[in-house]
Amino acid sequence: MSTTPAPEQSAQSHDRFEAVVNLTKRRGFVFPSAEIYGGLRSSYDYGPLGTLMLRNLKDAWWRAMVQERDDVVPIDAAILTNPRVWEASGHLSTFTDPLVDCRNCKERLRADHLENGVCPNCGSTDLTEARPFNLMFKTFVGPVEDDAAVAYLRPETAQGMFVNFANVLTTTRRRPPFGIAQIGRSFRNEITPGNFVFRTREFEQMEMEFFCHPDEAEQWHRYWCEERMAWYLRYGMPASLLRLRPHDKDELAHYAAASSDVEFLFPWGWGELEGIANRTDFDLRAHSEHSGVRLEYFDQATGERFTPYVIEPAAGATRAMMAFLLAAYDEDEIGGERRTVLRLHPRLAPYQVAVLPLSRKENLAQLARDVHARLRRRFICDYDDTQSIGRRYRRQDEIGTPWCVTVDFDSLEDDAVTIRDRDSTDQRRVPIAGLVAEIAALVGD
Repeated sequence: MSTTPAPEQSAQSHDRFEAVVNLTKRRGFVFPSAEIYGGLRSSYDYGPLGTLMLRNLKDAWWRAMVQERDDVVPIDAAILTNPRVWEASGHLSTFTDPLVDCRNCKERLRADHLENGVCPNCGSTDLTEARPFNLMFKTFVGPVEDDAAVAYLRPETAQGMFVNFANVLTTTRRRPPFGIAQIGRSFRNEITPGNFVFRTREFEQMEMEFFCHPDEAEQWHRYWCEERMAWYLRYGMPASLLRLRPHDKDELAHYAAASSDVEFLFPWGWGELEGIANRTDFDLRAHSEHSGVRLEYFDQATGERFTPYVIEPAAGATRAMMAFLLAAYDEDEIGGERRTVLRLHPRLAPYQVAVLPLSRKENLAQLARDVHARLRRRFICDYDDTQSIGRRYRRQDEIGTPWCVTVDFDSLEDDAVTIRDRDSTDQRRVPIAGLVAEIAALVGD
């Protein structure tokens, strides 16, 4: 399968990408960080709608990986930890990318991302020899900046779960197979970040480490590959934009026996959304050797003692959000008028429902506020009473709100409201007394 779209598709994809990026700024999904000071390269702030969507996306992951399962428990490990963790895990010695400098324009570049050794900034081939560049951010703990005070911002959330394996095993009385899950920020000093929020130096990961018997690792790896692909489809990702790509032997990480990526067809080609790796027992053994603490499991029923293998599904929250936005973006024509619409799954949309009073007259506005108060106890809601009802519908379509509830003057007489569907634009009358149950049935899942 080709890794890049055809030229015609690439041009259309680029236009779509630009349209989505513009929408995210205009409607308050994503802002350049500290924009009033000129920003910081590849650093972004998430606005009101982006914050809501990210929260919904992480909740959907948490629901599937923790809430709906009885074999996964949560943890929230520290961002700063003992630097010996990174020595044991190999990050201090092996977590590097090849760095080159362009002697012509002085740009620093990642060597393995160059095409034919050409600088993408100026076209020069006068580059330095590649040298390893460690991706971890270094800092100091305490008032003295010396070698004894060196610490690192974590480059992944996984190690916090490995070093807490014995604690979780003891306190939860779990036995393999079981998993430890967490969502948290990670930091990588990328040489060439880019493609909007696809590759940034600060990002949020949704990771789970699944501990199992070594003999069962292969089947659990297949299981989690299938589960994670199904999750993206469950929340509306088109199958045509997804693929599961097994890694070739020569691209496997040094700790992995097998690995597969869930990839999305971005405008620039296929890109990773999530990796599912069989990390073997590398991490637990490494931490056992460096700490002197035995990180293993003793099966009292069989008398067997073993170091579990680990299957790791690791997803990027902001990458997933970007992919869902690209997949959901659409333009169509309603009544001769062009509209932009985000066809987001109701669980991912920033708002699940918007309440729109037809007028600002006090008696109608009071009823609309009462309807809004009733709905927001259960759903994430917006309230919009500015401009014409048509303009308000278009605004809600553009930010992905699945349903609009219109409170009109008839509502004062019949205690009913009109529900409008985002995708079909169909409208129907629903009693206010049954409105919460009606929206709940529509959200489903």
